Amino acid sequence: MIFLRRLTLVVFFVCLASAVSHAAESSGEDLVFPRSLDSYNDASVAGLGAKLLHRARTEPFNVLATLLFLGAIVHTFLASRIMALSHRYQHLLERHPAPPGDEATLVRHDRLRFRAQMLHFAGEVEAVFGLWLVPLLVAVAIFKGWDAMRQYVASVSFVEPVFVTVIMAIAASRPVLVFAEGCMSKVAALGGGSPAAWWLTILTVGPLLGSFITEPAAMTICALLLSRRFYALNPSRRLCYATLGLLFVNVSVGGTLSHFAAPPVVMIAGKWGWGLSYMLLNFGWKAVLGVLAANALYYFAFARELRSLSQLPNESAKSEAPLPWRIVAVHLLFIAWTVLTVHYTALVVLGFLFFLAFVEATERHQETINLRAPLLVGFFLAALVIHGGGQGWWIGPVLRGLGEWPLMIGATLLTAVNDNAAITYLASLVPDFSEALRYAVVAGAVAGGGLTVIANAPNPAGQSILQKHFGEEGVSPLKLFLAALAPTLILGAAFMLFR
Repeated sequence: MIFLRRLTLVVFFVCLASAVSHAAESSGEDLVFPRSLDSYNDASVAGLGAKLLHRARTEPFNVLATLLFLGAIVHTFLASRIMALSHRYQHLLERHPAPPGDEATLVRHDRLRFRAQMLHFAGEVEAVFGLWLVPLLVAVAIFKGWDAMRQYVASVSFVEPVFVTVIMAIAASRPVLVFAEGCMSKVAALGGGSPAAWWLTILTVGPLLGSFITEPAAMTICALLLSRRFYALNPSRRLCYATLGLLFVNVSVGGTLSHFAAPPVVMIAGKWGWGLSYMLLNFGWKAVLGVLAANALYYFAFARELRSLSQLPNESAKSEAPLPWRIVAVHLLFIAWTVLTVHYTALVVLGFLFFLAFVEATERHQETINLRAPLLVGFFLAALVIHGGGQGWWIGPVLRGLGEWPLMIGATLLTAVNDNAAITYLASLVPDFSEALRYAVVAGAVAGGGLTVIANAPNPAGQSILQKHFGEEGVSPLKLFLAALAPTLILGAAFMLFR
């Protein structure tokens, strides 16, 4: 926490002097955030470094916005340690309760309890970008003006955060989960219904279903089923991370069989004219091939442990009362409504309100809808979208200055530190982008969508559901990155080699 405080102060004051001096001369475009890319007038500036330096000098606030964004990324990697420190304070309070009547000790305990709660909040990965949103918006209001800050927030599209929040809540309902589990059980039965068969089925069939029920819904269903059918059996920590990395990568590419399920594809499908047939012929079959290859690699690498899990007692999920098919059908219709109205936020919210009313009316066949995880994920994505809007000044030139293979690799690496939908959106703004370069940037964006929790919109949903299986410190960003690296390379090769 000391490091984060110092980093924030350094970032803020390093840019303060230049921003204030620039504000004295500012007018018009200078009081807009983010500045339009055309206003830099740098078409004649040669070289990536020179262009970025020119833009930083023209608009010093760019540097501050990007440093705050990088601070949020660093904070994300430190989140597990911050959470561990929070638990340490909590355990200290539990081991040394305050004696009754000791006012001084009670005051010290209150301070420790407050510190533990604040550290717990700072250690929630889903809250990180929201915390760093505060200094960003304050800085925009100070250096650009209150109206500029309001106009920027109003201009940001929150379609994706609202959609992910709603679809995650619906997909986590009992009828949808029971229906998905029943469908996958038929596939798992081909392997004897063992934990290994369930593991392979969930990581293969589940992500590919994302092309039809959307990636956020697929992530929610797969994570819940893995929690019940696999993680509950206490596999080794290495296998836990391997499974999580594989899940994130597979879901990221599993939505590319259609043009409406994967957020990075939705961002560009209409503008570039990519329909269902284009996605199936250029991405879909390669995604299936890559998913099968990555799953096979990890299956054989952990075959002995996966087979040993079948010998554990009480491996089957708890039995549940049968559900009327009408209730299941209505829940599936709510998912369909949310998908069809994804770009009309008011209709999505209206449908969700009717969904909650239906759940209340059929409560005997339902379980309590836990809105904490969906709301946290929505908060995370909304903050990420606001941060990402200020990064176009450097992402655009980086993408424009690369060839086909370097662009694919660059998009993969950029996706690891930024939402892949933002990468493809910025690519759609680049003029005269050839078809080969369009393909390369989307291939890199979807292949790299499992490297970090912020790389793909559904990832926070999966982590929120599964992090309880990774101990008190939660999911380590570094271990997740390493676990997802091999599947990422396999999928990237599948997209680029089979052209």
